[in-house]
Amino acid sequence: MTVLNVPEMHCEKCVERINKALTEEGLTFSVSLADKTVSVDGCENCIAKAKEVLDDLGFTAE
Repeated sequence: MTVLNVPEMHCEKCVERINKALTEEGLTFSVSLADKTVSVDGCENCIAKAKEVLDDLGFTAE
């Protein structure tokens, strides 16, 4: 499990957008609004895809 910090995540609407986009990509993940993180389970390609999706949504994944 790789944890990505997503500091721009501010509300439940952000969580909904992230959940929808990552689910559409078929990724295994969990989102924590309290910690402002997205945990992604998978290979380096999965992590790269998650970062790309987050970037497309306007979020920085660190």
